[in-house]
Order: sequence, then C-alpha cells, then structure tokens
Amino acid sequence: MKDRKIIILEQGWDFMQKGITKLKKILEGYPEPQFNSEEYMMLYTTIYNMCTQKPPHDYSQQLYDKYRESFEEYITSTVLPSLREKHDEFMLRELVRRWSNHKVMVRWLSRFFHYLDRYFIARRSLPPLNEVGLACFRDLVYTEVNGKVRDAVISLIDQEREGEQIDRALLKNVLDIFVEIGMGQMEFYENDFELSMLKDTAAYYSRKASNWILEDSCPDYMLKAEECLKKEKERVIIYLHGSSEPKLLEKVQHELLSVYATQLLEKEHSGCHALLRDDKVVDLSRMYRLFSKIPKGLEPVSTMFKQHVTAEGTTLVKQAEDAASNKKAEKRDVAGLHEQVFVRKVIELHDKYLAYVNDCFSNHTLFHKALKEAFEVFCNKGVAGSSSAELLATYCDNILKKGGSEKLSDEAVEDTLDKVVKLLAYISDKDLFAEFYRKKLARRILFDKSANDEHERSILTKLKQQCGGQFTSKMEGMVTDLALAKENQPHFEEYLSNNSNVSPGIDLTVTVLTTGFWPSYKSFDLNLPAEMVKCVEVFKEFYQTKTKHRKLTWMYSLGTCNLNGKFEQKTVELIVTTYQASALLLFNSSDRLSYQEIMSQLNLSDDDVVRVLHSLSCAKYKILIKEPNTKTISPTDIFEFNSKFTDKMRRIKIPLPPVDEKKKVIEDVDKDRRYAIDASIVRIMKSRKVLGYQQLVMECVEQLGRMFKPDVKAIKKRIEDLITRDYLERDKENPNLFRYLA
Repeated sequence: MKDRKIIILEQGWDFMQKGITKLKKILEGYPEPQFNSEEYMMLYTTIYNMCTQKPPHDYSQQLYDKYRESFEEYITSTVLPSLREKHDEFMLRELVRRWSNHKVMVRWLSRFFHYLDRYFIARRSLPPLNEVGLACFRDLVYTEVNGKVRDAVISLIDQEREGEQIDRALLKNVLDIFVEIGMGQMEFYENDFELSMLKDTAAYYSRKASNWILEDSCPDYMLKAEECLKKEKERVIIYLHGSSEPKLLEKVQHELLSVYATQLLEKEHSGCHALLRDDKVVDLSRMYRLFSKIPKGLEPVSTMFKQHVTAEGTTLVKQAEDAASNKKAEKRDVAGLHEQVFVRKVIELHDKYLAYVNDCFSNHTLFHKALKEAFEVFCNKGVAGSSSAELLATYCDNILKKGGSEKLSDEAVEDTLDKVVKLLAYISDKDLFAEFYRKKLARRILFDKSANDEHERSILTKLKQQCGGQFTSKMEGMVTDLALAKENQPHFEEYLSNNSNVSPGIDLTVTVLTTGFWPSYKSFDLNLPAEMVKCVEVFKEFYQTKTKHRKLTWMYSLGTCNLNGKFEQKTVELIVTTYQASALLLFNSSDRLSYQEIMSQLNLSDDDVVRVLHSLSCAKYKILIKEPNTKTISPTDIFEFNSKFTDKMRRIKIPLPPVDEKKKVIEDVDKDRRYAIDASIVRIMKSRKVLGYQQLVMECVEQLGRMFKPDVKAIKKRIEDLITRDYLERDKENPNLFRYLA
C-alpha cells in the first residue's frame, strides 16, 4: 500500500472553508444546491486524513480550534449585525431564525468534524463538538441580547393579559432558546427570564387587584380571579416552561387572594356571610376552590361558616321559645307541637348545611368541624324549659307511635330517624336522651302504640352504631321482653284450657317484664276488685309452673281494662286503665260514694285518685256525676254513676292523663351520673395509683364525655365522697394529690 500524500493544514483548511462557505450560503437562503453524498464524504475524509497523519502533521488540536473559530467568525460577521438592527417583535423573529440556523450549522459541521469527536475529544476529555457549537452562540449572541429579549417577551405577555392578540408560537420558540441554551440545565431560563417575569406578574396583578377590590362585589372579584388563574395556566401550557406553573400561580394567588382575603370575605353586601345568607351555592364553591389554594385560606371561611350556622340555629331556638311562650296560655299540647316544629327545622338546617359541606366545600374536614361546633352550640340550648335531649326523644316518639303528628312513608321515617341520630351526636346529655327515649319507648310498646316494629329495631341499631352497645342495651332488652311476653300468652291460654278448675273468669293478658331493663315505676298496693284478684292468683300459679325463682311484682299503673258500661240508652264498651276500672267497679255495689270512701277503698295516693276521678267525671266522657259540678276535684266531692251517659260510638277510650315524669327522669339520670362518675374516678385511680386533682378531673371528663358533660363541681363532690368511703386518700404533703386505696 502506497504512503498517503500528506495534507498541509492551510491546504486542507482551504478545502474545508469552501464547504463551510457553502453551508453558510444555504443557511442565508442563497440559491445553493444541497450537499450531495460525494461532497459530504470528501469533507469528512479530509478531516479524517488530517487527524490521522503522523506527527507533526496530526492537526487534531488546530482543527478543533478552527471548528470553534468558524462559528465565532460567522456570528460576529453575520448574526450579531442582523440582530442589532432589529427591535422588539422583529428582533425576536430574527433571533428564532438565527438560533434555528445555528443548530443546523452545528449539526452539519459536527458531522464533517465527526472524527474529532470519536477519538481526539474522547481521549483529551474536551467538550464535544455539539457543545462547543452551542456555547459559541451562548457566549456571543445570548449574552448580548438576553436582556432585550426578556423585556420584549414580558411586554408581549402583558399585552396578551390586556386582551391583545399576540404571536404565541413566537414566544414559545423564543423561550425554548432560554431552555435549550442551558444544555440540560434550567438556570438561564430561571435567572434570565423567569425571575423578571414573576416579578412583573406580581406587579401587574397587584395593580389589577387594588382596583377590583374597590369596584367589584365579592362574587365578581372571584370570577375575575378564577379567570386570571385559568389564563395563566393556559399560558404555561402554550408557551412557558412547565416548571413555571407552580411559581406563577403562587404569585397570582398571592396578589389576588392572599393580600385581599380579609377584605374580600368581609365585603358588606357580598362577602362570605352574604353568600351564605342568600344561598349562593355556586359562588361558595368558587370561594372554596380559590381559598383552598392559598396557605391557611380556608380557616377564615370555615370560621364564618360556623358563625353563620350558629346564628341560624340560635334564631330557631329563639323562634321556638317565642312560639312556646305565646302558647303558654293555651293548651300544653300546642306548645309541644311547636317544639316538634323546632326539631324538624333543626333537621332541615342540618340537611342544608351538610349538603354545603359536601358539595360546596368538598367534604373538607375544617368545614365538618365548623358544622359540628356550630350545632353543638345551639343543640344544647333548651326550649321552653325542655332540654334538646327531651325534645329529640319526643320527636322520635311522634314518628314511631300510632297516630303521631308526623305522617311519613316508611322510607321517610328511616331517613328522618337517621337524621335524628346524627343530631344526637351534637347533644352533650346523651344519657338524658336515653332515659326520656326509654320512658316513651315503654309507653309505645306496652300500650301497643308503636306503629312499626321494624322502625323500632332500626333506630336502636342506628343508636347502637352512634353511641355504643351500652347505650341501647336496656332498650333492646325491653323490645325482647315484649316479644317473649307475646310468646308466653299462648302458653298461658293453653294452661287455662287444660285446667278447667282455674278459670280467671275474664279474658286476661299478662306481660312479664325484666326489672333491670325498664324505667322504674311507682307500685302501689291497689285494692283490686274481687274479679281481678282471682286473675292475679291464677296467673301466679301458672307462672310458678314455669319458674320457681322469680318474684312477680304487679304494676297496676300500667294495666288496661275493657269494661261494659250498662247505661239506660245502650251498653258502651269502655277502654280504661286498671286504676280507672277499679274505681268504676266500686259503683257496682254502691250508688253514691264520697272522695274519701273511694280513696280508702282503692288504697291509692291523693294524686292518683284525683287523676282517676277527674278523667271519669270532668273530662270529655262523664261516666260519673260529681257534686258540686265543678272542673276540679276536691276531698269533699260526692260521686255517683251516670246512668244517662251515652255516646254515638259503641266503644270509647277514656284517657288517663299521664303524670309529668320529666322531674323524675332528670332525678334518675342525676343518680346514674353519680354512679358513672364514681366508677370513672375509681377506674382512673386504679390504673394510675397517684394523680393530681386537675389531671383526674380532665381524664374523668374525657372518659364520660361520650354520654354527658360532667360538671366539675359534681366530680369534686364525688371525689370527696370516695375519700370518705376509703377508695381514695389525700396526700399528706400536697392536698391536690390523691392516692388509690386498694
């Protein structure tokens, strides 16, 4: 193989220079044919030969330098002058064209000089050709024009913000230069463009916001703010770099929302309170969307929501109070009706604002908390002397009993019960509700007034989920008792049919209850009429056959009785209580009886005798005639059977007004609370052994808080009581420290 002819640097470079000049002409748009493969190969081979000659003719280093000089010469002679003579948008277009051409030039030259990249650069660890080419543009062009370019771009962005049409594609191309010039790093984009753009954005929106806050209502302002944020997001998508989005939106949110948050929310006729008052659901949703984006933005909104709901609820309490006091002069029942309306309105209020929390405020915990705290404020206020716990229990009773004032379909009943149980969560005296509910449940199921057993069981399930098994255990026991009693009745009837010698003489149904489950009732030794004494004896004998170890206590105050009243015109069946029946049966053997005689023969208390006689002689149905004929019962009255009585119905129920048990319920609950506090203190002290007074009270309140809010004075009293009963002792040194005595 012949030795290759040595190419001298000048000679080789002249040949290369021709190729480079052709490339420049193509870039400048002169009519020059493209490189064909033969030309390309010649240029590549020349470089290859010049780099592979033996020293001193290996011109790798010189060619590497000349490569860079080619760019520098082209930029200085052609690119910079063309940029310097143009301004604003024209300068931007020229820059984009020049950058595009430059990248083409780098691509072609680095192909011609490719052999350098493969060996010389790799061995010496020098910057690769592509990098050298781009660095020339950066150092010579970018460094000179970036300030002007940045200002021109920002000016165009501001024009677009003002609604003018701009060439977005141009901006995208210009900003790509800031990114590409960093060759993988974002520092040029961030330092030379983004910082100034963000500063300008802040100033722009600060000017806008200061005018809008004075001119616009809160909803209009929020609409504009939302629109601005949307447009800035679009801007990022169309021509800014994606990394700018969080920074840009943060700036806009700060200027439009954070700075004016308080002013905006408190605008007199259109702020947060006004939107809540006028049910502006769409605006409230927008408020949530906007304020959730700024730090701690939702806190003032949730506070206002809480204030608004509290005010609405307190207004309901006041309305109910006023309605009740207006009706005080009239019948008590009507006042009760107003309290029912109050509970219904509270449920509606809860529905409304729970929907707000779910829909407008995206179920955010802050708003759930605000709603809870607001309802806790007014749900624990009483109305006309009745606590909310009692009102809720009465409301449930109305829904669940036959002929209650609430006429609802099955689905509506279920739905309403759900809502009542939700309201119960806000009431601190849950134990008081339980006791009232139990009293009313007892009346419903004992006197067969319950409209639907399914609903009775359903609400117990709901209460159990909400308040725990302990809360409903007695109520569940009551329902079970009734079911067992119903099963027991056929056995009793079978016993009677099998033993013909033990007939009670009248139809008898007995309901056996378990003492622990049911509310406590006063039991009097009523002197039963002879007809009934036999019944009691027969049932006792039957019950002895079932169990030997249980003692029956008869609750005559809960019994009912059907009597036939033989009046002159016709016989009428009277449905009465056992007390009323006993009083009426006295008149089978006497025509006239005085109050004192009736009282001694029945062996009942004054109050009960007055109630019974009033229901029989002064109410709607006058079965007895009273002398003197007044509306009240006094100990000197005389009574006789009214044989002239008649009624268009063949069967009538004579109601006996129930005793107002509110006082007794509250006393019972107070007694139970004392036991609960005792148990809680002992539990805490048993595990802690030694504890300070404050800590003990705090833990006790926390433990009992699910059922009721214990009064600190009551806890103090119970601690003293436990000390006297030797469960605890005070520390000798520190009287505020207690020890547990095992």
